[in-house]
Amino acid sequence: MSGILTPDSGKCQVNGLTPWEHRRRHVQSIGVVFGQRSQLWWDVPVADSFLLLRDIYRLDNATYRQSLEELTSLLQLEELLQTPARQLSLGQRMRCEIAASLLHRPEILFLDEPTIGLDAVSKIAVREYIKRINKERGTTVILTTHDMQDIEALTERIIFIGKGRILQDGSLSDLKKYCSPWKTLTVEYSGGDLAFDSENAFLPGLALQSAVPGRAVFSVDTKTLSVSQAVSALSQKVEITDLTVTGASAEEMVAALYKEYQV
Repeated sequence: MSGILTPDSGKCQVNGLTPWEHRRRHVQSIGVVFGQRSQLWWDVPVADSFLLLRDIYRLDNATYRQSLEELTSLLQLEELLQTPARQLSLGQRMRCEIAASLLHRPEILFLDEPTIGLDAVSKIAVREYIKRINKERGTTVILTTHDMQDIEALTERIIFIGKGRILQDGSLSDLKKYCSPWKTLTVEYSGGDLAFDSENAFLPGLALQSAVPGRAVFSVDTKTLSVSQAVSALSQKVEITDLTVTGASAEEMVAALYKEYQV
């Protein structure tokens, strides 16, 4: 999709262009971050790499300065700009790689393991910026990653690929429902003890998993009963003071899909 490789067969079009046939026109409107490869010149300061990219993409000075200031502030690059790429740590280099891919404000951004090596604060900042450019500029973001937190934080659509074919295609919530219809409902309460209610006190699809006085954990089969119906039924028995609802994590979802399709 980025135009680097030529396929043996099949078709692919991005913005009406075949990436490997219209390479120059295609790369003008895309940005790419490879977690294991660099687009920075190894022996020169990062700032010089950015200047070269400015000239390659033929950015006017005003656009370049605005993009550079924005990215430098977001990714905390001030102390890195005069450092050669070879002297950067992995996390520092990845912050600079992300900035390099966004300097020319691409229409499509390909991210391959973009947060590898980043500390927690930098990861959050990068994710927030990616969501912002998607919302404000309409930038399409295509993400490939093994970091499930990236998936949960950024994605609206997930394509699960295995053995050379598309196995699942949908939203994260749709895939979670497909993989596991069960929700875990944790209730803190007063004015009674759910742990010792009779079986008839609970609706079909609502099963008690564990309980101590004032706190009970249920599993809810959402194919049979909605979470709101479960909460309503429980609130008729006790006074609910707090509750949390959790579903399958992205890791559990991927593991279930791998197991189902024997990938």
